Amino acid sequence: MNENFQKDIAKVQRISAVPSILDVVCRSTGMGFAAVARVTEERWIACQVLDNADFGLPAGGELNVETTFCHEIRQYHEVIAIDNVAEDPIYSDHHTPRIYGLQSYISVPIILPDGTFFGTLCAIHSKAAKVNNPETIGTFKLFAELIAYHLDASDRLDAAQLDLDHERKQSELREQFIAVLGHDLRNPIAGVDAGINRLLRDGWTDKAPQLLRMMKASLVRMAGLVDNVMDLARARLGGGINLDFDPDRTVEDTIEHVVQEFKIAHPEREIEVSVEIEAPLRIDHARIGQMFSNLLGNALTHGAPDHPVRVKALTTDDKFELSVENRGEPIPQQSLNKLFQPFEREEGSKSHGLGLGLFIASEIARAHGGTLGVLSDEKMTRFSFSMPNEFDPVARLAPK
Repeated sequence: MNENFQKDIAKVQRISAVPSILDVVCRSTGMGFAAVARVTEERWIACQVLDNADFGLPAGGELNVETTFCHEIRQYHEVIAIDNVAEDPIYSDHHTPRIYGLQSYISVPIILPDGTFFGTLCAIHSKAAKVNNPETIGTFKLFAELIAYHLDASDRLDAAQLDLDHERKQSELREQFIAVLGHDLRNPIAGVDAGINRLLRDGWTDKAPQLLRMMKASLVRMAGLVDNVMDLARARLGGGINLDFDPDRTVEDTIEHVVQEFKIAHPEREIEVSVEIEAPLRIDHARIGQMFSNLLGNALTHGAPDHPVRVKALTTDDKFELSVENRGEPIPQQSLNKLFQPFEREEGSKSHGLGLGLFIASEIARAHGGTLGVLSDEKMTRFSFSMPNEFDPVARLAPK
């Protein structure tokens, strides 16, 4: 059953007054079956029923909507009340009584406060009953309005809860952001401040170039933090990370460039590279390099130093895949579940960043119409990026 219909059934069943309403309906009219039904152009589904006549339709049960009177009630929003089908000048030849063997019937529309038709409150019986009178119809209308009020209140409560959950998450994100950014900017700022104070105190000495290099490295770290914050803002507040395509570069060059940087920085580590690219790819090389650099850096940081980090890039008939694999301690399951969320860091991480690296990497993957996943066990940890060969950046931005 459609998820929306399941929700509608659940909403009606959460209304504590409905069983009492159906009981009063049956007792006051002498009818054997009463129900609250969700009715659309194509479906008739019982949300709550009272079946004293063994009609055989439980809550969640469905009738062919075109075989019911409710099909007409949905169209015209008018009450149908029949004391005795055989004597009724309008409905004596109607197909519904013949199909279901009923002699008396009453149904009123349930109209939500915004004018939306939800369904009906209806009752049927295999014998004649007195229902086509102002008192009975008025009672049914009052009950239908009460049900509509409760359904609307439930919708409003659900919407308010969603808004509250969203605001809570946004508040937590802002608090995390401020706390982590403040913490991670403090160290490079302190480094620059210490270097300046040293130069002001001692003047130009043989240690001055070393101090300047240290200050430059601190500024680079701060710039990287700011770039990550900007990427976070684009991913969360904008239409996603922007891409800049360079058709003159190849993915092989991008991978080789990043690998060489890390080989220079970690000459003691072994990096094995396998590249099998059969066709040119439409990618943002700077962004793919950024993503790959993050994955390779994590593998070198967390991988076992006595085992190589393996990089594999290849194209198949329909996609491009890039993976980075290392040996070492597996990532704990509780960390795997939130590894690509902002401000999250792998347990025991030696990183001094904002915890945005893998989040931004996953956003870069998404911007390319692809995915970034991770597998981690006792044998290895592998991060894998996959995207379609025929990636269309315009289609990515099209409304769904």
